[in-house]
Amino acid sequence: MNITLIGIDLAKNVFQVCGVNQAGKAVFNRQVRRAELLAFLAQYASVPIAMEACSGSNYWGRTLQRLGHPVMLLPPQHVKPFVQGNKNDRNDAFAICEAAKRPNITVVTPRTLEQTDMHLAHRLRERRVEARTRLICQLRGLLNEYGITQPRGKEALQAAMPDILEDANNGLTPTARAYFHGMMAEWRQLNAAIATLDNDIRRQCRSHEDCSRLTEIKGVGDITATAVVAFAGNGHHYRSGRHFSANLGLVPKEYSSGGKQQLGSITKRGNGYLRKLLVQGAWSIIR
Repeated sequence: MNITLIGIDLAKNVFQVCGVNQAGKAVFNRQVRRAELLAFLAQYASVPIAMEACSGSNYWGRTLQRLGHPVMLLPPQHVKPFVQGNKNDRNDAFAICEAAKRPNITVVTPRTLEQTDMHLAHRLRERRVEARTRLICQLRGLLNEYGITQPRGKEALQAAMPDILEDANNGLTPTARAYFHGMMAEWRQLNAAIATLDNDIRRQCRSHEDCSRLTEIKGVGDITATAVVAFAGNGHHYRSGRHFSANLGLVPKEYSSGGKQQLGSITKRGNGYLRKLLVQGAWSIIR
């Protein structure tokens, strides 16, 4: 029987591959080891392949696209309702096929290598910014144990720290001063790492036409522009600007019944990192 769609439940070493015919019946649903996957799929040239959007899905999507397969990446939360019976790899692979056949399902194409590089820079930067924030909060809390308080803002604290460490009458012990010197050295290292990533992101933005065009919008800088392109690509799979906003959770919640519409706060669904950047950009204009 002809295979019209293949669903793959991705894993590290052993993949579950399910092939269905036009009627939606599973023709095969078997395990395939990583080294054998491409050879196995070569038997079904040009057959569409569906996978959940997860770690490794963009790599496999690009690889399968080069082999001539149309690739669909599906949100995992849209696949879960189609899992029948107990959760296992066989049922998960078949559920991916079931979800991919639905006409209203939202699918995305795999990220390009250029998008992946942008995404990598943002993930590294976000982790280091969070580490710096935790360090600053810990530094403030520990200084408070010695009766030393400082005004809000990391710049004010950083400027005041040399005087605090040099002041012999503020109650800091030699041990505490040594530890705080180490924390300041860690802070400087994080600042340097973040600055390097900012320069990389700026270079990526300048060399990408879509990113440069996005920076012409008020409130959109290099970081936001590259984050948008890394997430949405060329944006062709969005029907409108509102569709893109809904995907990021920037539209109101709705709880309507009986013809009476009730709208609430924004849904906060989707990519929280990009939503945060866009909200910060909007506030920069409002203020």
